[in-house]
Amino acid sequence: MRAWQLAAGATSQDDLRLVEFEDVVPGAGEVAIRVRACSLNYRDQAIVLGRYMGGPVPTPIVPLSDGAGDVIAVGAGVTRFKVGDRVAGTFFQGWVDGPPNPNTGVALGAAGAPGMLAEVVILPEQGVVPIARSLSYAEAACLPCAGVTAWNALFEGPRPVKPGDRVLVLGTGGVSVLAMQLAKAAGCHVIATSSDNAKLERIKALGADEGVNYKDIENWGGHIAANLGGVDKVVEVGGAGTVQQSLAALRHNAEIALIGVLSPVGGPNPSALMMTGSILRGIFVGSRRMAERLAAAIDANGIKPVIGATFAFEDVKKAYDYATSRDLFSKVVIELA
Repeated sequence: MRAWQLAAGATSQDDLRLVEFEDVVPGAGEVAIRVRACSLNYRDQAIVLGRYMGGPVPTPIVPLSDGAGDVIAVGAGVTRFKVGDRVAGTFFQGWVDGPPNPNTGVALGAAGAPGMLAEVVILPEQGVVPIARSLSYAEAACLPCAGVTAWNALFEGPRPVKPGDRVLVLGTGGVSVLAMQLAKAAGCHVIATSSDNAKLERIKALGADEGVNYKDIENWGGHIAANLGGVDKVVEVGGAGTVQQSLAALRHNAEIALIGVLSPVGGPNPSALMMTGSILRGIFVGSRRMAERLAAAIDANGIKPVIGATFAFEDVKKAYDYATSRDLFSKVVIELA
């Protein structure tokens, strides 16, 4: 069995190697998944560079949280899956349902956890979910991290979006494009930002109602409030460096769903929350139940995750390069034969 392995103490892509492992079999309560496709997230870049939580990985790992494939074997006592089922891993292996809590278990593709960038992966059955019936493996592989994050931001918590709400998505990465698609399916008006007019036209062609170039309009949050009607929800993937502008874009009784890793430096003044009665809610992916609700919504609404580029299993380093380039749009997928 082949897998990509990241060396202990890794700080660059040079520390990624394609290696051979002995074949693995599931133990009690586990399933074996033949992985058909994986996708990259911003988090995966940080892990390879040694910049994720806790710094460089202390021991070798198989990277990537997101992958989809077929169940090829089940261990004793498994009741949720059978051989042939189409499945994906869940980001947090122990977070089945309920609100965020300190017992979510390991997150795939990081220190102390399995990763999906392998031909076969063994996971506990509680950390596996059926994929949407209407999706290919490549499309389904886009959802475990980015899709569930977008779902959580829009539909979970105290202020889920409703038809007629106005939603702001920042940039055209995987979370933002998926959030735009989900929000449109829910009957919302969506505004997208980017520094690239071509990407703004592309996301509008996919369904976004309006686009704002934040390089051309420095005070883009105030512009959205004053000229575009403001927003009820912000899917805030930037963080401390962009939250002040997101605050300025809010209508009354709105919410900023803070994912916040792309622009982590800054320090917003939260007084705008007081003035509009809005809230700031932290988002860290989500539970297995959220993944199941997302899959049902995908099937019900005919949503197809947007794949910006596809690479072969042997070309993983090229996939990482593309994911950090200016050409990136939405999701990067790695397909296995």
